[in-house]
Formats: sequence, structure tokens, C-alpha cells
Amino acid sequence: QVRLVESGGGLVQAGDSLRLSCTASVSGRIFSTYIMAWFRQAPGKERVFVAGIGWSGAATRYADSVKGRFIISRDNAKNTVYLQMSSLKPEDTAMYYCAAKLFGIEVSTTPRDFGAWGQGTQVTVSS
Repeated sequence: QVRLVESGGGLVQAGDSLRLSCTASVSGRIFSTYIMAWFRQAPGKERVFVAGIGWSGAATRYADSVKGRFIISRDNAKNTVYLQMSSLKPEDTAMYYCAAKLFGIEVSTTPRDFGAWGQGTQVTVSS
């Protein structure tokens, strides 16, 4: 079981950078056994995959819309996953959610595959 808490959202201008953090409180497992991912959901839109990262942090996966702009990373010693966002665009505006999946080989892009979710942190990008 894992509890996730996101932070780092805010209001920024287009072109700015922002780093989101997700800290996990785990029980029964160590953080490194979880595949982690970020999803986002804009008002009136479906929750969609943004970025994911494997156990060791070596394997990463990104949505086409954020490739080259966002970087996901993790620090297993701190039980934390990050999303470094650069060149932010107004269309990046959304509630960003951290998610965890126990075990697995590849990073899933399907929300249903992730069993634990954070409360979300709002990112708003003005033009």
C-alpha cells in the first residue's frame, strides 16, 4: 500500500518552468518496487498519461505532447518522483496527479493500471 502526496503546482507564464514532486508513504514494500507515473486532467477532459518511470529510473516514457519539454525522475532514497516541466504552454494547464503501480515490466499509460493516486496539484499556465 502506498500513499502519494503531490506538490509544486502553481501559476506560471508560458515558457516558464516548474517542478512537481510526489512523495510516497509506503508500507509492506519499498518505493523502488513501484512503477510511477504522472497523469493530468484539464476541466472537461479525460485524465491522460503524461510521463512514467520504471523501478530504477532508467526506463522512462512520455506522452507525445510533452516529449522534449518534461522530464520525469525519481529518487528512491527519498521515496519521491519528480516531473520537471519546461517550456510550459497554456495547454499544459491541468490538475496533475501522481500514480503508482506495484511491479510490472513496462510503464503503463492506462490510468486503470495504477492502484494508488495522489490528490493532485494544479498547474496553470498563462499566455
